[in-house]
Amino acid sequence: MPLLDLTPAEIAFLTLPAARPDALQARLAGKLAATLSARLRLPLQAEVRAAAAPVEAPATPAWQPDAALATLWLTRRLGGRHVMGVAASVPHTLVHTLDAMLAECWLDAPAQSALPPALAWHLRCDRTQATLVLQLPLSTTDMTRWAREIIRHG
Repeated sequence: MPLLDLTPAEIAFLTLPAARPDALQARLAGKLAATLSARLRLPLQAEVRAAAAPVEAPATPAWQPDAALATLWLTRRLGGRHVMGVAASVPHTLVHTLDAMLAECWLDAPAQSALPPALAWHLRCDRTQATLVLQLPLSTTDMTRWAREIIRHG
């Protein structure tokens, strides 16, 4: 019995990219929660949120943690238990940790299609709620180059 030729619909289905853009955000949410939970030594949950597109795409990924996350990071990393006040700036160590996590996640399974301009998460940890936004470059090639550089120099 001869095999039938594939229909155009079957060919289109089989040639779809392996990863959808929203799959990247969901994967990152899991890695983000695991990484921050370990570093902060507190259980943390990350929920996917809609993000506004930036006016201009950055050349490399750009994290935008809010003041609540920056304060939580500083408090916990310096040995504090109760979050009070507001951090004056975003700690470099927080951005470095997020960059390393993003680079690993990207190189494990890079997106096959165009990147979304921005991703966002709502973070809940103990009594603190925070927002984290990530602006992405337009090109998957630029993203791969950046991720390799982060891993090489991390």
